[in-house]
Amino acid sequence: MPLEPVIKLVVTGDDFGYCPRRDQGIVECFRAGALSNVSLLVNGSAAAGAAELAQRYNIPIGLHANLSEGRPVCPELRQNSSLISARGVFLGKLGIRTALEQGLLSMSEVRQELCAQVNLFHELTGQNPQHMDGHQHVHVLPRIRQVFAQILREHGICYTRIPVELGLHECTWVQKELMEFYKGVEEDARNTVDVFKSHGIRWPDIYIGLSTMGRNMSTRNIQRAIDYSLLSLPASLPPGLPRHSPPSTPSVSMELMTHPGYPSLPTEGGCGEGPDDFSRSRERLHELEVLRDPSLQSYYKEHKVQLCAFRDL
Repeated sequence: MPLEPVIKLVVTGDDFGYCPRRDQGIVECFRAGALSNVSLLVNGSAAAGAAELAQRYNIPIGLHANLSEGRPVCPELRQNSSLISARGVFLGKLGIRTALEQGLLSMSEVRQELCAQVNLFHELTGQNPQHMDGHQHVHVLPRIRQVFAQILREHGICYTRIPVELGLHECTWVQKELMEFYKGVEEDARNTVDVFKSHGIRWPDIYIGLSTMGRNMSTRNIQRAIDYSLLSLPASLPPGLPRHSPPSTPSVSMELMTHPGYPSLPTEGGCGEGPDDFSRSRERLHELEVLRDPSLQSYYKEHKVQLCAFRDL
């Protein structure tokens, strides 16, 4: 009989550096063995403190490239840039997509800001990002994806995220408005595969995180997403990681995107314009509680799920 595959699961805590309370919850989650990787917002108000926490607790850390929330880190782009509004902040999750569709974004400015964020990450952490993805999935948007891939190759960053979740469209609990946005993200992500592959960029075989965000996160929904994805893998995207494991020890790699933490205070945090509703909501604490639930840890153990970082893939 074929052996049950070993599942290497990267549980990534996004938005590290957004605010001290978010960071506190992320660190607690990591130290409890419920999270294995973090993604740093270098324009977050607590980015420097978060980098120190990652070093203190030896937390594997990557870059959460941000082109949609807060202020640029590149000084030259803080005025008269196609990336910002009249208020001097990025255009927002939907605003950047509208500007891109209208041909209003300068790709040279996108490149300039992304390079500045990679350089700032190195200054804060003393290392290259172990992986790099996009805040609010901006890294898979048309035209931006090509610039993003070039920067990863130039800086020797091997790993990223392809946000296509198998079985998502069957999740009846996801709100209609969110589902429409997720469908757009998935379409962009599928169209990004060949671009990233051509630049030698890699990603886990399976992605989970859209159907399990915020109030939709539960032990049952995480289990459902993992089980469904494993059954559907042969029909999924081309694997982003070449399989080197011997046949006697088959292995599947997965990433679970999460946003745990304690809710931000109204006057603390953000990326230069204060914390948003997403960060201030109790849903952040809910994710923290689910990830640390003993029943989820038992599921991992029973199904040979090994939590790891991108560097372990």
